[in-house]
Amino acid sequence: MLDKLVLEAMRRVPREAFVEPGFEEFAYQGSPLPIAEDQTISQPYVVALMIEIAGIRPGDRVLEVGAGSGYAAAVMSQIADAVYTIERHPSLGKTRP
Repeated sequence: MLDKLVLEAMRRVPREAFVEPGFEEFAYQGSPLPIAEDQTISQPYVVALMIEIAGIRPGDRVLEVGAGSGYAAAVMSQIADAVYTIERHPSLGKTRP
């Protein structure tokens, strides 16, 4: 991982805010974690690698299909000018209290 924009974006977004209650202590381990609808939040390295390979830069507009927990979109939003997401599971699109 060499992209400084991605590294800084990863530092700014608290992954523990995107995991299911009770999994916060595992938020920074190198493994996916379960979320609702039998889905998972990808491990941090995978999220960073996907964003780096996509070449997202300031000024970009991004469409993410399958937003899941919203973590990757939150990280991308620290770099791109706009991030739009689509999720087929309505419960994943709801914010937690």
